[in-house]
Amino acid sequence: MTATPAGGRHGRPWRAAGAAVVVVLALVGAGLVGASLKSVPAPRPPQPVAAPASTGPAAADVPSPGADPDVAAATGLARSAPTTITIPRIGVDASIMSLGTNPDGTVQVPPLERAQLAGWYEPGPSPGEIGNAVIVGHVDSAEMGPAVFFSLGALQPGDTVTVTREDGQQATFTVESVKAYPKTEFPTEQVYGPGDRPGLRVVTCGGVFDEAAGSYPDNVVVFASMPA
Repeated sequence: MTATPAGGRHGRPWRAAGAAVVVVLALVGAGLVGASLKSVPAPRPPQPVAAPASTGPAAADVPSPGADPDVAAATGLARSAPTTITIPRIGVDASIMSLGTNPDGTVQVPPLERAQLAGWYEPGPSPGEIGNAVIVGHVDSAEMGPAVFFSLGALQPGDTVTVTREDGQQATFTVESVKAYPKTEFPTEQVYGPGDRPGLRVVTCGGVFDEAAGSYPDNVVVFASMPA
């Protein structure tokens, strides 16, 4: 697996500290379309409803796993690496690469030259295990334009996300909410924190690209769970 961090248009990366991931500024953005298309307005990715302002990133507007006694009794699948992710509503059918952390503690992302791939944060749960599995991907790139999760913000509660695993099993998740967060208020605990049921978090960049800053200001996060 290539551990090269993404380049091009980007903000500061994720940082992992010990077993817990502390998001400084989350998934990096990528370039828009190539120089040959500069005269054509670049497409803008669809955006979900912005999360309400909060006093801190932990106060995410999503249900707290384990709050329901029935949820605590949920059972998951054995650990197995994911191989593909399929999201019918937005036409995603992509291969998944495994990601870890860089020597400086930042979380790896798929390299820009492979922006059609999604990436699974391997130190966390695998999709279908108890806990929150995290899959990340670029919103766009300079070479290919719209990337794997360009339309992630168009998902709605009730949509499905299916992850195929190396053991041949499929884990199908139902979208509970789709939110946009300023990168300074990334909901770290809700994304990387523990859960009492099989959950999935899908993350990409969001907002309007800031040419001056050279980054996207927001992150789009899909919160989904696997029915019991």
